Parts: sequence; structure tokens; C-alpha cells
Amino acid sequence: MTMHAPATTAANEAAPKLTIVNPQALGDPSPNGYSTAVIVPPNARVAYVSGQGGHDSTGGLSPDFAVQVEQAYANLRTALDGIGARPDQVAKLTVFVVDHDMAKLEVLTRNVKALFGEALPAQTLVPVPKLAIDAMLFEVEAVVILE
Repeated sequence: MTMHAPATTAANEAAPKLTIVNPQALGDPSPNGYSTAVIVPPNARVAYVSGQGGHDSTGGLSPDFAVQVEQAYANLRTALDGIGARPDQVAKLTVFVVDHDMAKLEVLTRNVKALFGEALPAQTLVPVPKLAIDAMLFEVEAVVILE
């Protein structure tokens, strides 16, 4: 089933709050741009946002990893707006990185913190040899709590 939300849908201010849990025994993951666990409120509706790559509105794809990551998070924000959700309603991210290394992790962390601030979702990074389109270097998908 496909639901289409109007482009002007406003975020639901009454949306339930996620509970972020970072057990002290596991250390603080926030400097790396994620939380250890996120508890979803009971009876919450869940939305799954498909992987967003670094394509701009014309379909253009920069060869630069940092540009693709920034654009992918902008695309994720657009998808959230489309379902009437805010970044603090994202419970989980999965990111896919072609030829991952620590320099790329720094780019990811900077962009995650820019979008999510202190409300860092749980997150899994999956290094991959390639993505759906050869020039893609990054993709991010999200699990979002709506109400």
C-alpha cells in the first residue's frame, strides 16, 4: 500500500518521544554520531524510509563522498518532511558506505550530528563494495516513529 502525503504536511507536534539509552558500561557513542539503543513508545506507528543516496534534484551524483553524504542527508530530511516527521522521530539509521575508512566515518559523524543534534538515533554502518548505481558511494535508510 502506498500513501501519499501532501508536500505541505506539518510535523506532528504530539508525536511520541523516543527514549535514548547509552549504558555507561558500553561507553558514550555520541562522539561517533549514534546512540546505543532507542526505545519506541507503545502503540507507535512506524515508517520505513528507503535508502537515500546522494543524488540531487536533477539526478546528478557528485563523485565526491562528502558531497554525496551531505546530499543524502538532505534527501532524508526531505523524505521526513514528506511524511510529516522531524529528525527527533528517527529511531534507527542504517548507512551503507562504499570502501569505508576512518576519514569517511568523520564525514558521516559530522553530517549525522548536523541533522540530529543531541537526539542521535541508533545506527548501523555497513561497509559495502558497491551500491545500486556504480557512482553511488553512500546510502542512508531510516526507521521513523510517527505516533
